[in-house]
Amino acid sequence: MDDRLTGENPALTEVPADASAPTPEPPPLDLRVPVWALVLALAWPALLQQLLNLSVGFSDRLLAGWYVQTPSAQAALTTASYLGFFLSSYNVLVVVGSTALVARCVGAGDRDGAVHFTGQSLVQAACFGLVGSVIGLVGMPSLLAAMQLHGAAADFALAYLTPLFALLVFQVVEAAGIACLVGAGDTRAGLRVLAVVSVVNVPLAWGFFHGVGPLPGFGFPGIAIGTALAHTIGAFYVLALLAGGRAGLAIRPPDLVPAWPAQRRLLWVSVPAALDSLALAGGQLWFLAIVNRLGDTASGAHGVAIYWEALGYLSGAAFGTSAMALVGQNLGAARPDRASASGWTAFGLGAATMTLMGVVFFTLAEPMFRLFFPSPEQDAIVREGVPVLRLVAFAMPALAACIIFTAALRGAGDTRVPLLFTAIGFFALRIPLAYYLTLDTVDLGPLGVVPGAGLGLIGAWLAMVADILLRGVFFTARFASGRWRTVRV
Repeated sequence: MDDRLTGENPALTEVPADASAPTPEPPPLDLRVPVWALVLALAWPALLQQLLNLSVGFSDRLLAGWYVQTPSAQAALTTASYLGFFLSSYNVLVVVGSTALVARCVGAGDRDGAVHFTGQSLVQAACFGLVGSVIGLVGMPSLLAAMQLHGAAADFALAYLTPLFALLVFQVVEAAGIACLVGAGDTRAGLRVLAVVSVVNVPLAWGFFHGVGPLPGFGFPGIAIGTALAHTIGAFYVLALLAGGRAGLAIRPPDLVPAWPAQRRLLWVSVPAALDSLALAGGQLWFLAIVNRLGDTASGAHGVAIYWEALGYLSGAAFGTSAMALVGQNLGAARPDRASASGWTAFGLGAATMTLMGVVFFTLAEPMFRLFFPSPEQDAIVREGVPVLRLVAFAMPALAACIIFTAALRGAGDTRVPLLFTAIGFFALRIPLAYYLTLDTVDLGPLGVVPGAGLGLIGAWLAMVADILLRGVFFTARFASGRWRTVRV
């Protein structure tokens, strides 16, 4: 057996000698509670948390749609939302390892290990956050150009993204703290944090946009300033919860000194998952560059359709959160059968919820677009967007499999094989197919120019749905194989 997983390995159990400060015991893993009840108990706070997170984007879209009624602003916000997804994928560098290892320790009854990994996760988050800020601020202009965003749309996007990258470290620390609490079985704390972020974000974003009271009016960039400051407040709130011993975790000063054994174990789990998420995000940015070639109207329609589709996506993410925590805890408690049941139950409930969302998308697509584009001058965006939102409604069950089984596998520490699935789905299927279906002609470089289907935005979404269906099959098969039960972390 790989000694990285045995209880005798100091890399797993080593904590600083100065650990005299008492900390509450983490909640025990209650095997008497039905799996479905545990899944729902963890999922509903995570779902509300995701919806609160989505409400931030909702407010931003309303501001841009009502007061900056130009396709360039909508195209910029679409690109910014994709880069926001990229930042979430960057957070995976600390989130997955934190949740998986804290969950294993909690499942095994190792209080000191859970507390130690919490402190080390926060240290890692601060480091990655600072590095991400520097890279983002320096590389943004080149990245926007590579994504085929030019002129006024690029200027809007640059102004919007600057405050988000400048305060990125707080968003990463916030995500890491919430991830540790999820690993301990506490999803309500994350709900409280995101509730505060959402409540604070709306007045800050609107205030910095219009210039209300003492707040200066920055216009379009003011939306992002409000969002960045709200996440900064969220970071301090989650640190306060941990300092108070929430869910049996704590912040002990000795644990805030980088310890290589713990850092290595966190990275061992997180890096493959982060590569998977970053590959997914990179593929999304490439995909958006194809859409941006179609012009600002198509890009704006695409962004709003993606925003509404996120209602389904985030529903799946909530059940994925419960799957990740329960799979990790049950494997730590040496109950792989219950870990498997947790994954399948989370998928069943999540797929049902997302399918219901799909019915809503298909039925109410046009009024959902009209909410953001009420004026007749914006009819072109509505005409572009309604068909693609109705199309993705049919992919909801497969998308549920992608999201929930990915999270369940990450909870088990199985983060390498999913990277292969992402590479095949995105780079071997979605991107080539999007070029062909979207454009009138496709430049193959030395191979010459070949004709494309020229379907425009609907062609891009056909390629996206094909990728979701393929990866849904892959992830379902991987979880059903049970090989994740023996993965060593």
